[in-house]
Amino acid sequence: MSDEPQPQQPNEGWAPGEPQAAQDEGGAKPERPRRTGWRRLVPTWRVVLGACVIVVLLAAGGFFLGYQLVKIPPANALATQQANVYLYADGSVIARDGEVNRENVTLDQISEDARYAILAAEDRDFYTESAVDPKAMLRAAWNTALGKGKQSGSTITQQYVKNYYLRQEQTVTRKVKEFFIAIKLDREQSKDKILEGYLNTSFFGRNAYGIQAAAQAYYGMDAKDLDAGRAAYLAALVNAPSQYDVVAHPENRRAAEARWNYVLDGMVTKGWLSRSERAGMKFPMPKETTISTGLSGQRGYIVRIVQDYLVQNEIVDEASLDAGGYRITTTLHKDKQDAFVKAVDDQLMSKLDKKNRKVDTYVRAGGAAIDPKTGEVVAMYNGIDYVKQYTPNATRRDFQVGSTFKPFVFTAAVEHGSRTQDGRPITPNTIYDGTNKRPVQGWSGGSYAPENEDQVSYGDVTVREATDKSVNSVYAQMAVDVGSDKVKETAIDLGLPATTPELYPSPSIALGVAQASVLDMAEAYATLANHGKHGTYTMIKKITKDGKETVELPERRTRQAVSREAADTTTAVLRSVVQNGTATAAQAAGRPAAGKTGTAEEDTAAWFAGYTPDLATVVSVMGQDPVTAAHKSLYGAMGLDRVNGGGAPAEIWAQFTRDALEGEPVADFDLRIQAGADQPQAPATEPSGTPGTDDPAEGDAATGGDTGDTPGGETPDRTPDQSGGDTPGTADGGTTGGPATGGTPPEGGAADTGGTADGGTTDDPATGGTPPEGGATGTGGTTGTTTGTGAQNASRRQ
Repeated sequence: MSDEPQPQQPNEGWAPGEPQAAQDEGGAKPERPRRTGWRRLVPTWRVVLGACVIVVLLAAGGFFLGYQLVKIPPANALATQQANVYLYADGSVIARDGEVNRENVTLDQISEDARYAILAAEDRDFYTESAVDPKAMLRAAWNTALGKGKQSGSTITQQYVKNYYLRQEQTVTRKVKEFFIAIKLDREQSKDKILEGYLNTSFFGRNAYGIQAAAQAYYGMDAKDLDAGRAAYLAALVNAPSQYDVVAHPENRRAAEARWNYVLDGMVTKGWLSRSERAGMKFPMPKETTISTGLSGQRGYIVRIVQDYLVQNEIVDEASLDAGGYRITTTLHKDKQDAFVKAVDDQLMSKLDKKNRKVDTYVRAGGAAIDPKTGEVVAMYNGIDYVKQYTPNATRRDFQVGSTFKPFVFTAAVEHGSRTQDGRPITPNTIYDGTNKRPVQGWSGGSYAPENEDQVSYGDVTVREATDKSVNSVYAQMAVDVGSDKVKETAIDLGLPATTPELYPSPSIALGVAQASVLDMAEAYATLANHGKHGTYTMIKKITKDGKETVELPERRTRQAVSREAADTTTAVLRSVVQNGTATAAQAAGRPAAGKTGTAEEDTAAWFAGYTPDLATVVSVMGQDPVTAAHKSLYGAMGLDRVNGGGAPAEIWAQFTRDALEGEPVADFDLRIQAGADQPQAPATEPSGTPGTDDPAEGDAATGGDTGDTPGGETPDRTPDQSGGDTPGTADGGTTGGPATGGTPPEGGAADTGGTADGGTTDDPATGGTPPEGGATGTGGTTGTTTGTGAQNASRRQ
């Protein structure tokens, strides 16, 4: 081998070129060879590492910046909107108001099966995973790109953020916000709270937002009652609400059942459902038609009346009601409510011929029933349909109550121990003069001579008989004997509002010129049924807000409005009306009953107000033009000459009462009657006070003169100082202790002057005398009896 150095072979990849530079004396490394060809396109490990570091830094910075900048916003408007839910006393739904059908509930008001079904369908690892799932998001994006349909890849937390805080648009900006809000929310709220929010905001189809509304919409039940099968179907709906509604789209049932099975299998996998229970399940077909939650029929009336009740009694203010979220359980009984509607349909609406009788188009009906012992309103009738006739007939105050007011006059008489003009106590057996157009005695406001129905004169008649036959002349006189101011006070004590239109103290008060509502009258009659004990009516049993907050209701207080003797004696008289009088149709109820008929001026309304020991109900049939809303007479309605309280109103009352109390024990009245009520109270020579006799209480002489009512009879007699008519004639008697001075009534005969009486009762029309308990010195003479035409017509009501 030669000692000469051998040439070195080039290394692999080496190319001829410049000689390799030797290291300099300073030990510097030689330059690296340049990359050529395709290798120039491949980044070195240093570049890769550097890029990764930069990406990580940018991502971390972006995440930090995004986390700082994106705040949890307030809830969007749609997510906070709720319906108010109105319920019958048994918990069944009456109606929901508001555009959004949502009722928020707490997690413990949702069945465990329903919670697990939702988790199995949407996010099985919800309680163990983080708020976001990057892998699921990437997988969903990849599947979407491959044309497998849009997939969210979102956790329940992200879906809740989208539903509650953001909008539904598919944009990058929204997804970024959703990402960061979900992370923040997961740190600030518990998993249970997030799941509760998700269950209350998810859309299930059928305009149902939230699982409570969905449970009602598809199965007519509350979320707390959902079993695994029904819950799994609702959970399946979240994925495709419109497609999986097998009632609306029966062609999609196979797909819906596949999704349903997927949910149930997931529940088994997670241990939330046993295999044996799963094996026996059949697909729970949702209802084709559920309880209507709209405002048609009686529902709209009920919602409106309850809302007014809540606002007027300062239980919930109007703004809060508009915001929604209240679950309002009323005192109404569904079976009784249905019975009321059926009774009106059977006894009234089915007998109308609107095509051939124009008057039948005027017919309206209103009714209300109250439990006398509790004051709870258990049923109402307001009209044929809220979307057709908006005015609730049970609460309107624009029709005269007619002779249904007369019992209040007698109650006041017993309560105050009142006496007739000649000093006899007023009892059911007190005899009055029932002559038609008999001038009322003892009234200082002018002559008032009411007509009886059909111009009938009854002569001497007891109070009981006068009530049976609804004799106007007797009750107008009794109102003066008692004092019309006391009658008004008693009516208010029994339950009529002090603000009742036309509730004025005058003789005409007895004939029912007041315009109380059906519900007002039911409250007053319920007081009579409850032995004179009164408590304001109530329509609400319970109110909750957002499924948890209980709204405090005012305490119901009762008091003895009138004595038991006064109330019970009135009941005894009203029982006779049903047994022998104008209300015999009420006997069809098949129970002991008391009541009174009534007819408004010109037959614009007919009433029956009655009660058993268990139920007080008032029914009114009213006439109103459907176009102008003007009151109309009901002459000829249903093919009858006229409509009166003993007809359709009493017949409706009887059918409703019979059906409403079906199955309940028949109770009789337990009455404590006024002392001496069974004793005859006949006048000495005249049935009542005589013309020219002073009112013992007022001390003023009765006079003749015009009442000043509007001719034609449209407007009933008012309080004299409001009549606007002629000034009453000069009194036929002076002030207390003075001599009597004569006066000439405007259109009556001359009033003869009588001498000063030293005592006794004035029995002779031509002889003056001192009233029974003092007062002005009266005079004899002929008293003018002419009254305005309107006053005469106003008295023609039964």
